[in-house]
Amino acid sequence: MIRVSGLSKRYGDRDVLTDVSFEVAEGEMFGFIGANGAGKSTTMRAIMGVLAPTAGSITWHGQPLTRETRRRFGYMPEERGLYQKMKVAEQIAYFGQVYGLDHPAAARATDELIERLDLTRHRDDEVQALSLGNQQRAQLAVALVHSPELLVLDEPFSGLDPTGVDALAEILRERQQRGTPVIFSSHQLELVERLISSVGIIVQGRMVAVGTVDEVRQARTEPRLRVSLSGARPGWHTRLPGRVHSVQDPGTAVVAPDGVSRVDILQAAMREGTVDHFGWLEPSLADVFREVVA
Repeated sequence: MIRVSGLSKRYGDRDVLTDVSFEVAEGEMFGFIGANGAGKSTTMRAIMGVLAPTAGSITWHGQPLTRETRRRFGYMPEERGLYQKMKVAEQIAYFGQVYGLDHPAAARATDELIERLDLTRHRDDEVQALSLGNQQRAQLAVALVHSPELLVLDEPFSGLDPTGVDALAEILRERQQRGTPVIFSSHQLELVERLISSVGIIVQGRMVAVGTVDEVRQARTEPRLRVSLSGARPGWHTRLPGRVHSVQDPGTAVVAPDGVSRVDILQAAMREGTVDHFGWLEPSLADVFREVVA
């Protein structure tokens, strides 16, 4: 539904984005990860028309984005952009009307989001009086109030306590199940991995990995086996074929086969002690990210 093709952005002689491409389909949740300054926010701003790319294109249902199209999107920038002296409920409803809702619809959506995001006791507070976490909740409500056709959220979980994280994750899953594409960035990789159906990893303005989590894992990390023994002799892991990647405790090692048969590794392990566990180790998204960045 949303397709980014060959997106590049240059400031003077500095390339901020170089040939970034990905697409997010209906009902897909896309996790956009990278170090600070890698280009995540720049890409999101280009999608929302906040800045113009130097090259490349962004299409929605195969058509170029227009101002009217973007009004149907929900956007949450990393930098909070709320009116500080405006009351929370008043502000959410105001933005709902800016996005095209009539007054009753905006009021209903505001009441629902205030309850879902645990802002009920703050609905009549000015934004400037809220904690950073509650300001984040209010900003999220503004992005969600008009039931957008696409969600673009830059670090939406930043500053939220565990209750807030769970509430937002539930809302995003609901929107995803309705068919809404979701693009969000986060440094909380365990949370990203739990939510997303696809991922893009950007390093220094270049997309270095994109696809489903399984596709990215297989393409970017080497296979590793986790071997756990009891009753093993000291130094047992040094006598295994392959390459020992790490020793997690005296009885557990992670081994990269490096062309050696896993049967050979298992037989060698059986000679060293009682095998309690032997199987492929699935790398986490954090493992993949570290390997890609390195």
